[in-house]
This record gives sequence, C-alpha cells and structure tokens, in this order.
Amino acid sequence: QVQLAESGGGLVQAGGSLRLSCAASGLTFRTYNMGWFRKTPGKEREFVARILWSGIISDYADSVRGRFTCSRDNAKNIGYLQMNRLKPEETAVYYCAGQVGSSWTFWGQGTQVTVSS
Repeated sequence: QVQLAESGGGLVQAGGSLRLSCAASGLTFRTYNMGWFRKTPGKEREFVARILWSGIISDYADSVRGRFTCSRDNAKNIGYLQMNRLKPEETAVYYCAGQVGSSWTFWGQGTQVTVSS
C-alpha cells in the first residue's frame, strides 16, 4: 500500500548539514510512525530517529540527539530528517521506514550520505 522514496543525500564536509526527505506514495502514510536508519558495509543497520504519526513526539539515537531533527508533513506525505554537524563516521546509506506497531514494515531504497573529513 505504501511506498517510500528517500532523497537529499550527497557529499558534505564534516560539520556540515543535510536534510533528507522521505516521500510516501499515498495518504495512508499519515497513519504510520516514520523512522530513519543507516547502514555501513560491515556493520549492522542502526536506528537513527523516529517520529510518531502525529508529528508531536520524536525519539533519537544517543549518538545523534541534539544534532538531528525529525519532522513530517502528513498533508504532503513526506517526512524529513535534518542532520546538522555531521561527522565522518556517519557516512552511510540512510533509509526511511514506516512502522506498524513494533514492526518496521515499509522501507525505502536508501540514499547515500558521505561525510568527508
């Protein structure tokens, strides 16, 4: 029912900022919590951030709290991840996902973020 597509990745220097977008295919996305994950070759996929469907409450991994911010516009079926003061070790493919209960059910294809030193 729901398809997700990330965009906004690219190359940025350490200390810089990027804003990722996650576009959903239909209005049903508004019923789902939205999360962000990242994956580096050789490491497990890790949780980055989550925003509830209402957009009121967000939670973050300890490593990004205070630097990353989730937001969403349910009317436009799009979620955002603002990433500030990026670090080289945060180079990864970033994925958005839709949550049903405790399960991350819907996934995008990912967008590459490369942070140079």
